[in-house]
Amino acid sequence: MSGALPAGVAVRAPLRRKVTVRGVVQGVGFRPHVYALATRLGLSGHVTNTPEGVVAEVEGTPGAVDRFCDRLAAEAPPLARVDLVEHREIPTVGDTAFTILASRTDGPAGTLIPPDTATCAACLSELADPADRRHRHPFVTCTHCGPRFTIVTGLPYDRAHTTMAGFPLCPDCAHEYVDPADRRFHAQPVACRSCGPRLRLLVPPPDGDGPPAPAAGDPVDGARALLARGAILAVKGLGGYHLACDAMNPAAVARLRRRKARGAKPFALMAQDLDTVEQSVRITPEERGLLTGAGRPIVLLRRRVPEPRGTEIPGPAEAVAPGSPDLGIMLPYTPVHHLLLGLPGDPEGPRLLVMTSGNVSGEPIVTDDTEALERLARLADAWLMHDRPIHVPCDDSVVRVCDGQPLIVRRARGYAPLPLTLPVPVRPALAVGGDLKNVFCLGEGRRAWLSAHIGDMDDLATQRAFGRAVTQLEAITPVRPRLLAADRHPGYRSARWADRNAGGRPVVRVQHHHAHVAAAMAEHGLDGSRPVLGVAFDGTGYGDDGAVWGGEFLLADYDGCTRFGHLAYVPLPGGDAAIHRPYRMALAHLWTAGIRWSAELPCAAACPPGERRVLERQLERNLNCVPTSSMGRLFDAVSSLAGVCHRAGYEAQAAVELEAAALRGPAGDTAAYAFAVRAAEEDGGPLRADPAPVLAAIVDDLRAGTGPDLIAARFHRAVTGVVHRLCVLARERHGVDTVALTGGVFLNSVLSSACAGALGADGFTVLRHRLVPPGDGGLALGQLMVAARAGGAPG
Repeated sequence: MSGALPAGVAVRAPLRRKVTVRGVVQGVGFRPHVYALATRLGLSGHVTNTPEGVVAEVEGTPGAVDRFCDRLAAEAPPLARVDLVEHREIPTVGDTAFTILASRTDGPAGTLIPPDTATCAACLSELADPADRRHRHPFVTCTHCGPRFTIVTGLPYDRAHTTMAGFPLCPDCAHEYVDPADRRFHAQPVACRSCGPRLRLLVPPPDGDGPPAPAAGDPVDGARALLARGAILAVKGLGGYHLACDAMNPAAVARLRRRKARGAKPFALMAQDLDTVEQSVRITPEERGLLTGAGRPIVLLRRRVPEPRGTEIPGPAEAVAPGSPDLGIMLPYTPVHHLLLGLPGDPEGPRLLVMTSGNVSGEPIVTDDTEALERLARLADAWLMHDRPIHVPCDDSVVRVCDGQPLIVRRARGYAPLPLTLPVPVRPALAVGGDLKNVFCLGEGRRAWLSAHIGDMDDLATQRAFGRAVTQLEAITPVRPRLLAADRHPGYRSARWADRNAGGRPVVRVQHHHAHVAAAMAEHGLDGSRPVLGVAFDGTGYGDDGAVWGGEFLLADYDGCTRFGHLAYVPLPGGDAAIHRPYRMALAHLWTAGIRWSAELPCAAACPPGERRVLERQLERNLNCVPTSSMGRLFDAVSSLAGVCHRAGYEAQAAVELEAAALRGPAGDTAAYAFAVRAAEEDGGPLRADPAPVLAAIVDDLRAGTGPDLIAARFHRAVTGVVHRLCVLARERHGVDTVALTGGVFLNSVLSSACAGALGADGFTVLRHRLVPPGDGGLALGQLMVAARAGGAPG
């Protein structure tokens, strides 16, 4: 019979499988990928988004179905992250085509929302192509780039569950959206000039009487002209407003700094391209990868050595980052940014912009248009805004590279809301973090979702933003917290929020530095079965004895910690007054060390005589002098003692400028000051690292005419030496050979690199932060691990 198979050849019947894919698989072109793969393999069936992920049913020959399952994750789209592929055989139905079904909304949330992603090369090509219908369209995007996290209002990830829901697709975009061969097949933010969103430039009336009104002409051209004339522009971005000005215009930068009440805190910069960046800083291959990658964070880059006078290459105004060894630079990551900085063939304009958060210092970033016109009225000369709502505020991330590895300073855009994988399962919990640089954390099972950077909780608007962010992150994760974790500090606003919102759930208090160490352990996959020595150095943390801790050596696992050693206590005179005026901290350290306040010492000269007399009485009588073991405050003290920084206009300014001085220190000098290590008075108590000999040696160097750069370098080596010494003692006494370097002081790359190098050369395993910040931005992860481990003891 014609067409009959040879005798003995078996015919394998078609089979059908249900395939569930979990991970970052919505908003990244995964359904189009499934459609294309199934079609190429001749399979029938369907695919849909669900709250738990992407679910497909495929039917065809067994070999084709096997190949589909094998290639599904291996050939995934570039922005996808496949965590798990599950499949099981189900009855065949005999359908003849493969289709994409409407999304399902039933079931618990289990999928992951991707972060916002920089404009891809294909979209940039369209943006610059006069023949393309999206030429100069400020919102060009596709399945491989654009807004995601900041526009999501619910799950599953569909246009109806984003802030693009109010922009109906025009016929051309609708055709692209349903065309399997198109790059915008099921791209939820897809749009063009016909269907929005739209930019507009608002400027105050010439007489200043009345609200800002739309300017005539092209909004981008008008904005570029304003920037070229030295104006300050409020620019609506993906996760909030920026304040922008020409970074090479000293008057504009100074005016922005004055209006924003920013003190001397460095501004972030946005450069047109890498050539512009390389005029001012040195770039390693790792830094180049961060600058040009999909996340596009602000990258802290070392300044170039100044050129001889008369040969300077134009760079940013000095007021951009006074006293800082680094410049924080990012490349454009939205079409609006590319248009502002100029496309090929555009008239010459600013190639380097200050691009700082749109807020008054200390307040949360502005996201709402009406609020922007009100809150930024005293800061901005004009507003470049658009009509796509921002649902989730999200600042720019900040990263530096230390010893070839990324060190996250602030984790936000480009990283949030991707979860971390935990080494041990945790109960459903919310960890509320700290009060500075607040980030909270939701966790369940082996996943932890950290929020984007929230900010400092001393502002009421930030506290409200915190509450909204908790609600939003709970809406897009499966976590329904059954306990809360918070810092032990009795005055922390984050902890008070946890108490007010517990609703009968337990609130577990976790010691500040234990949480820092636990965060480092968690991101390195330690299960807690063996203790580590945590070296936790920061500015302020509430200690178990009521003192202000911050120079801690802790023997720790997730269940608890023991204080092995610490920096010797000194008085913290006047609390915050000592933090803002490092000369007070220097004088307190000298007083404790028994060193006279000689007039020739820079810190004594910086302190007004009347204040000096009051401070002396305060120290003698122990009035308002909480004891502190803070390494951050010691850095402040040495910065002032060496004559580097006497007044701090932003957090850690004195320490940042001391690091800059250390980088300038002579390469041939290898001398180091030395701490004294003393046993505690009580038997078996923690060791004390006494800085008195260090301070005495610095005073001797000052009197011998030694400059601040050399003093700074020798001090950094002294801290490295005492870290190494105490770690060796801990290994000898307790057998611990893993050291976690954590706390905000280890954002200092000079110190971090030196400590890791010394410990590594002596056989220690050294844990340094790579996934979360070492400072308080990573605190919530550690709180979660201590408080919520399934089967573990709450801390």
